[in-house]
Amino acid sequence: MTGSSRLLAAAAALIVATILLGFAVGAGWTEAADWQISHSLSLRIDENDPAFIAFMQGASWIGGGTPRWIIVILLCGLVWHWCGPRCAVALGGASLLSNLASSLLKLGFGRARPDLIDHLDHQTSYSYPSGHATSAAVVYLLLAWLAPPRWRPYAWTLAAAMIVLNGFSRIMLGVHWASDILGGTMLGTAFALLGAWWSARQKNSA
Repeated sequence: MTGSSRLLAAAAALIVATILLGFAVGAGWTEAADWQISHSLSLRIDENDPAFIAFMQGASWIGGGTPRWIIVILLCGLVWHWCGPRCAVALGGASLLSNLASSLLKLGFGRARPDLIDHLDHQTSYSYPSGHATSAAVVYLLLAWLAPPRWRPYAWTLAAAMIVLNGFSRIMLGVHWASDILGGTMLGTAFALLGAWWSARQKNSA
């Protein structure tokens, strides 16, 4: 199996895993683990510590809505500088398509948000999979993949930090279950792999 085929196979496997996890969530198989994790994390939010809450809200804020797309546009410009327009299209396209896939899966599974604490971030959509987790994975993993070799270690470190911080913030703010984060991360990783596959394919055919 070629490198290109492995990327496609891994992406397909992750998309299937995301869908299967969604069915497991709907069947209640993750309920106990989700409750334990959320109870440990979201209930640690101390309403008397506004600085910590503000930090978690800030970490969450940059991963969704308008700030997310501003970051994507800026990073598209950066990767265009690094490796040309195909990289920018790969990053922008993977981000858009993963966001669409996340929204469709949310509607399909219709999972309610956690209700352990009052939500510390306003949300109106369904819970599974997390759109923030999807975005963090696709944007920063693909950025690391497309980075020049000398910047790659820093880019991978940034990707890991953003994925972990984003996931923890969503759980601690009371707006997602852990399985939502896992599903979103798998979905985002799948589209990052598809973006890497498309970018490499265009490069090899040039």
